Amino acid sequence: MTNPEPWQVFAIRYAEISEQQRQDNFIKTPDPHDGPMPMDFFVWALVKGDQTIVIDTGFDDEEGKKRNRKTLRRPKDGLSLIGVDTDKVEDVIITHLHYDHAGTSQDFPNARFHLQDLEMEYATGRHMCHAHLRHAYAVDHMVDFIRHLYNGRVVFHDKDCELAPGVSLHHIGGHTKGLQSVRVFTERGWVVLASDASHFYENMETASPFPIVHDLGDMLDGYVKLRSLADSDQHIIPGHDPLVMKRYPAPNKECEGIIVRLDVPPT
Repeated sequence: MTNPEPWQVFAIRYAEISEQQRQDNFIKTPDPHDGPMPMDFFVWALVKGDQTIVIDTGFDDEEGKKRNRKTLRRPKDGLSLIGVDTDKVEDVIITHLHYDHAGTSQDFPNARFHLQDLEMEYATGRHMCHAHLRHAYAVDHMVDFIRHLYNGRVVFHDKDCELAPGVSLHHIGGHTKGLQSVRVFTERGWVVLASDASHFYENMETASPFPIVHDLGDMLDGYVKLRSLADSDQHIIPGHDPLVMKRYPAPNKECEGIIVRLDVPPT
């Protein structure tokens, strides 16, 4: 079977939490002597010729201040550094509707938003009666997505599907009921953008999940599924790990510390 044409894949860092502790990032009982374990926030872009697919839309400075997150740049400003004009983007994949993945959707006025059926059901249904489960959602973002829905701009997907040649969506669940990861073909093979199926490399490598979870069994099974989709563990990109910025190169000097390429081997 012939492989599709490869995509370039970019991770754009737009925010951070430097005060995050190791005990905040794992369900297991932490060592009381464990120290800091910072968290980065990313959106991603897939580029092939004149085609661009953006993955997630991050959050803005106002939402960051509400949650004590340091916003480094608006996601659209980071995307502009690699020539992506968010006014012209036609397809945006939303891995899930948490505040840090589904804000600033207004910056993509001509996009269709690709979302799992189960995620909209979860984020607008009975589970949101529980404060612990709804805490990571922002009601204003949800209102935005209801408007997008009624304006004909939400495309729902039922589990796994191909979005474009070399790009497919895969329902994982676990972290949220409708979390999806993205598989993309690149020059180095099949890369999987896990998003929050694994926040850090260590979550998956040690089978020790992040503590915001809808279904623990699905989260653990998700690690197995991620491995089945990628060419190797080095082809799986976690959703929030600062190590991503250290392991992969910037596309140019201007983008150092902001953007890295994931379609090339880690350094």
